[in-house]
Amino acid sequence: MKPHPLALAALALLLFLLPLPLSAERLDFSEIWAYLMDGEERYLDPALPISDLAYFGAGINSQGRLSGIPDRSRLGAYPGRVHLVIAELGNYALLHFCMDPSLPLREVLIADIVQGAAAFDGVQIDFESVAAKDYDNYQEFIRLLKAGLGSKTLSVALPACTKPELDRFGYERVGAVADKVVIMAYDEHWSGSEPGPVSSLEWSRKVAAYALSRLAPAKLVMGSPLYGRAWADKSLSRAYKYSSLAGLLGEKPQVPIQRQEGIPFAEYQETVTVKVFFDDAASLAARLGDWRLATVRNIGFWRLGQEDPALWPSLALTPRAQDLAAGPAGAGK
Repeated sequence: MKPHPLALAALALLLFLLPLPLSAERLDFSEIWAYLMDGEERYLDPALPISDLAYFGAGINSQGRLSGIPDRSRLGAYPGRVHLVIAELGNYALLHFCMDPSLPLREVLIADIVQGAAAFDGVQIDFESVAAKDYDNYQEFIRLLKAGLGSKTLSVALPACTKPELDRFGYERVGAVADKVVIMAYDEHWSGSEPGPVSSLEWSRKVAAYALSRLAPAKLVMGSPLYGRAWADKSLSRAYKYSSLAGLLGEKPQVPIQRQEGIPFAEYQETVTVKVFFDDAASLAARLGDWRLATVRNIGFWRLGQEDPALWPSLALTPRAQDLAAGPAGAGK
């Protein structure tokens, strides 16, 4: 007896929705970093193969002082290294004043960070709002901070790029000072762009290739996204002038004009098509496999709590002999 066409269609749909099978071979890396947000400690399982936890996130207040240091004791039995992440993502003026050598804020902030790092194994700087005129001051800030931290690991997070003209911070320049450089290989497509993967496989291969051309494998940490992003074909949240509203509602004569405390409003249904790009364990394994073939030794994830749980059984921590010989900071280029 032939199967019913509807049964075949249902089976095809089920097979489409199932995750792609993962290879039985585990992907091994010398270091596996993962970001954890302060307040989301419930997502940290000490049994996960994570060597380094980037604890997010302290910031800089309006006076240029360090603020918001998370309490490491909330991490419980986690056995790996913990790095205090200090982030400033949008205030160019604040970072300019904090890094200007002619002002006293720089030395005060560095002293704050050194003191705040006492309970941590290292510090990560994630300053994404640095103006071009401040790149030299940024480099000097990192150098002075590394000197103040001494034996503690200094890591620096930098945006992804694929060619020298896009490398505005200077991977090689930053890598000459920092112990680790985390390349954030995500946001290829973002909320304001056209729909597309957060990190396509082809693009992420190019990001890794460029990073490896500027940084030693032991120093590089390639960061992968664990999140997805959605786009709609219509943006319905906006301001309207009266003439536009009159035209819009004129096209919908069946929609009644109502009033709430004297203010007019109308309510109607609108169809919106949503497109979502995301990573599952299979796509993550493909990206990480590409990186491993390209001699990437260390990887990182943004961020815990966003992942497909099937990712973790495919990973293994196996530090290489050359990495151990180089010490906790890794080798230079």
